[in-house]
Amino acid sequence: MDARVIAAHKLVDVHPSPLTPVVTTLRLGLHVLVTVLAVVVAVRALLPDGGGHGIAVVALTVVWLLVYFAGTEFPRSRSRTVPDGAVWVWLAALTVLWLVLLALTPDAVYLAFGLFFVYLHLLPRSWGLVAVVSATAIGVLGFAAHRGWSAGAVVGPVLGALVAIGIGLGYQALHREAVERERLIDELIGTRAILAEQERTAGKLAERERLAKEIHDTVAQGLSSIQLLLHAAEQAAPDHPALDRIRLARETAAEDLAETRRLIDELSPAALDGQSLAEALERICLRAQSPSLTTQLLVEGEPERLPMPVEAALVRIAQSAVANVVQHARAERMRVTLTYGDTDAHLDIVDDGIGIDPDMLRHPRSGAFGLAAMRSRVEQQGGAMTVESEPGHTAVAVSFPLGAAS
Repeated sequence: MDARVIAAHKLVDVHPSPLTPVVTTLRLGLHVLVTVLAVVVAVRALLPDGGGHGIAVVALTVVWLLVYFAGTEFPRSRSRTVPDGAVWVWLAALTVLWLVLLALTPDAVYLAFGLFFVYLHLLPRSWGLVAVVSATAIGVLGFAAHRGWSAGAVVGPVLGALVAIGIGLGYQALHREAVERERLIDELIGTRAILAEQERTAGKLAERERLAKEIHDTVAQGLSSIQLLLHAAEQAAPDHPALDRIRLARETAAEDLAETRRLIDELSPAALDGQSLAEALERICLRAQSPSLTTQLLVEGEPERLPMPVEAALVRIAQSAVANVVQHARAERMRVTLTYGDTDAHLDIVDDGIGIDPDMLRHPRSGAFGLAAMRSRVEQQGGAMTVESEPGHTAVAVSFPLGAAS
């Protein structure tokens, strides 16, 4: 996985959910409501007109309240539609205790309001509505059995049920909106992390281009001037006793100038400039062709636009590998093959030169720095590189997984 994508995921993971304060407030409000209703039921049971079951009602109310708080940590899982066994047992215990209280005192109908929210929160929507309607009907019948039928005995529980259903549906709508908002915030954070990474990459490229210009305007121009002056000295004094040293100095300056220009090419942006990857590789092969070296470019598979960092890496690797062939391989034929696969992009540079010394492959400091730089560039983009070399056949193979690169 790309580093910027990993950083974005880390930012999302530590981002707090906007639902947390809402859920906490609603849960606290429900606990306070249930506690107040239970206290009302217990206090009214101790009054002279409480029905004669004061101690039993207070004891059962305390037990009901303890059972309620014992199960308040049952959250509603987003991934399941039916509560597990522990939730069913808890709801059954609360309901049975409430029914017993309702049989002893009509004031127990107040506790039904708290049960409505519990049913709507823990049960699926259809089951929750059925439970609320059933509890409302039982509450009306229980109150009527103690005090007789009246408009208040019917309207009170029904209004309480409607209010609970309205609040429950409102909470679900709020929940959906908060989830969508959380998703959008996560996407925004991820996009911001990617943009920040792109800005850092752009800064690096701009700095590399600045260094390339500075080297070109100072070191490269200086070496070019030295080479011209030494050449002029050779022409002016062909019989000078130090002519061999002058010629050696000129050749050394020429070699250093070539290496400096190669470094400038490495630091400069990839030579695409509106061209396709295949056209850029074709241009590299044409520039390398000479009377002693025949070059060929093959493109296999259906060409497609690759991510910019991958195309830039392929161009730079081709430039470096082809330069190695031209300068060191003494090859007669070279073939560059670009292959578009279903999941990978491959670049192979094959020549029939003298091969690479195995010691140079094992110890980059002894002369294979170019190969080490190519390998580092490949690894930075999540690719793989292999080198096979023997006299008459040298192959540099590079591959990039397209999914990881994009």
